[in-house]
Order: sequence, then C-alpha cells, then structure tokens
Amino acid sequence: MKIYLAGPDVFRPDVEAWANSARELCRQYGFEALTPLDHCETEPRQICEGNLELIRKAQMVVANLNPFRGAEPDSGTVFELGYGFALGKKVWGYVASGESLLERVSRLVGQTVVDGEPHPTDAQGLLIENFGLPLNLMLAMSTQIITGDLAACVAAIRPRRVTTDAGGGGGYRNSG
Repeated sequence: MKIYLAGPDVFRPDVEAWANSARELCRQYGFEALTPLDHCETEPRQICEGNLELIRKAQMVVANLNPFRGAEPDSGTVFELGYGFALGKKVWGYVASGESLLERVSRLVGQTVVDGEPHPTDAQGLLIENFGLPLNLMLAMSTQIITGDLAACVAAIRPRRVTTDAGGGGGYRNSG
C-alpha cells in the first residue's frame, strides 16, 4: 500500500535523511512511502502538480499536523489532506501533543479572555474553537489523528489495514 507523507518536514535542513528514515519506517510496516521529494520538480506549478500526482497514486495520506510557524499545521499539508480526502483516500495525521486547540492557541498566540462569553477569544478578540480537539474541527473530524510521531501513526495504521473497516472518514482518536 502506498502512502503519501505530507508535512512541513520537506523544509528541514536534513530533509534527505528524514525522507530516507521515513521510507524505511514505512517499509518496516509494509507500506511504500511517497514524499514530495520523489519528483525532481523545482518550479512552483510543477511541484504542485507533482505532489498532487503522488497523492493520486497513493491509497492513503499521512500528515505531520504539528504547529508550523504558528499555532496551526502547515497550510500546504492541510491542503494535501483535503485533496486526499476529496479523492476518497484514507487520511491520517499525527500531533506530538494531545493539547487542545484552545490550549495551544492560548500558549502560542496569547492569553484567552472569556469575558462571560461561552466561547473564549484570543488576544485579537477572535473566537477560538473550544471542542477539546487537537485541531480545527474540520481536520479532527475527517482525519484519524494520533498523538505521537510518524512511527506511532504508521504503527496505528497497520492493525486497521488488516481488519475489515467499512468506515470511511476518520475522526479524532487520542492514542496517548
């Protein structure tokens, strides 16, 4: 089974070593990892098209959904998950911490203020989702989310792959 690995890991200074390690990890669980490094494109349009083609070839998208340059996951990664979901692919993601979106925004962006309102707001006065989920509800309800790293996510996928799973989407699952 081919899985597309999405995430901001492609921006790491040790990206080749990361990709080789991720491929080997996936291979140990019987998966073939596809990464954005698997095509040699260097122009924006071709990079985009190359990544979309890899997602189409994969049966599943697995994404690093840890905060990237802020309180939320990388926007390109979120797009890739959505694209995979729209194509009917299984979508999985992982986060290092099980903290809720509310806790993370409070910690990274600013102190929340309740002001007697049922929904807390951030330092800019904008409402923060308060469902106890680790990510925005659209990600948390459509993606099988694992608390841990890529290894924990791939390990969690493996048992589901060999059992009958008539379900489609996903949904938040705290594994930690």
